[in-house]
Amino acid sequence: MKQSLRGLLAAALMALLVAGCAMQSPSVVDRMSGGDAGQLLSQAEQQAPEQAAKTRLEAASILAGQGERDKAFETADAIDESLLSEGDRVRWALLFSELARALDDPRAVLRATQVLSDELPMQANQQETLEERQRWAREALDQQGMANVALPELEGQEIRRIVVALPESGPLSSVANTIATAMRKHHDTKGDNTELSFIDASRYSLDELYQQAQQMNAQLMIGPLDKDQVTQLEQRDSVPLPTLALNYGSGDHNQAQRLFQYGLSAEDEARQAARRAWQDGHRQMSMMVPDNGWGRRVGEAFWNEWKSQGGEITNAVRYNPESSVSTAVQSALNVSGERARLGNIDALFLLALPEYARQVPPTMDYYYAPDLPIYATSHLHEGRLQTRLDQDLNGVMFMDIPWQIPDAAVGGEEALPFSASYRSLRDESDASMFRLMAMGVDAYELALRFSNLAELEGLSGSTGTLSLRSDGRIYRELPWAKFQNGAPAPILIPNLDNSGE
Repeated sequence: MKQSLRGLLAAALMALLVAGCAMQSPSVVDRMSGGDAGQLLSQAEQQAPEQAAKTRLEAASILAGQGERDKAFETADAIDESLLSEGDRVRWALLFSELARALDDPRAVLRATQVLSDELPMQANQQETLEERQRWAREALDQQGMANVALPELEGQEIRRIVVALPESGPLSSVANTIATAMRKHHDTKGDNTELSFIDASRYSLDELYQQAQQMNAQLMIGPLDKDQVTQLEQRDSVPLPTLALNYGSGDHNQAQRLFQYGLSAEDEARQAARRAWQDGHRQMSMMVPDNGWGRRVGEAFWNEWKSQGGEITNAVRYNPESSVSTAVQSALNVSGERARLGNIDALFLLALPEYARQVPPTMDYYYAPDLPIYATSHLHEGRLQTRLDQDLNGVMFMDIPWQIPDAAVGGEEALPFSASYRSLRDESDASMFRLMAMGVDAYELALRFSNLAELEGLSGSTGTLSLRSDGRIYRELPWAKFQNGAPAPILIPNLDNSGE
């Protein structure tokens, strides 16, 4: 009897709680408190989607009224609320948010309170209840230490309105147009309901761009592209809207809340090359980078990463891309008497464009160093099959985005991320711009996941495996390939090169 009484009291208390959420509106618990939740859930399996959603709502209400809080939450969580009528969506939001708060799940509360942004008809006290729970959820997320990378204003929401701010004139307009074209085509290929709008970033200041985006009721902004503008933004405490910048600022860290940065970073590729060479057992590296600003930045990234692992840089050569390859190779490999001296060199890191890179392996062969492993970035790969030209790169290991090396990366085009967009864009784009096309696709996909940042961890993208760092910068991990018979081939065995052991 005592147990039965406690059960009745628990049921009555939960019924009062849920009924209190709805206040004057009839609650689900009031109407169905004596029903059989299990029977209703069985019926829902046989019903059309709209009716099934309504039936599951009734079942969740009964379970809540019976004190089965966990089961009620699970049932309400599984409901596709978009299938409910406006009145039932409000009832669902009140029930689900109450259960979620009781279970200390702020993200679920934010999902439930998304109905506030849809301007559904509801009583004033219902709106106040949902607004209070929404505030609680955002504060709870902040207290969990997630304020720098979480977006409470988007948690649990569907991303429906994106504004893209890219320049339509100026030195970056060609790059911007390529990225924008890819975004539009990918958006059309997916056929989703997201509204994608564009602003000419060359016409406005940063603050004006945000004003324009807010007037358009955007949930987030993609852009800017200009590195200096991204640097300005990352020095602020926060930005007015959640923002995915399409470049990295020049600071060591991004300190602005709601600002995320994504791009095709050559420095990241250099760091990955350093880690790969170390994993393959090498400890003493020579390196060749062009003698310009780009080469210095990328070379420094490789140097610092290699040193941080305990490696030694034997020779660091800054070559003139217009000068003889032979001179640079001689310096890199300690050539004496037309023979490389490799006693303190395990492998070579090469940063070069295709025309220069193709001359390096044959020159190494000439100086009796045909077996020295070469680790390179994506920049030596033009992205199209040209076996005759690329025969000279045989044996060179390099990384590239999955869309550029589908066979090596994932075993073929059909297995690529967003393969439908890949086929569409591959047929129409210049190979030299294809990485930017892939970047546009991934930028759009990243933006769609801003409502649940956990989805950014290990996202398989067109430009690599993407993950979010604590300061809001997106990091790419790229697949590796090796030239064989003039074509990129998979490196089938991890730590394939062990010649430095």
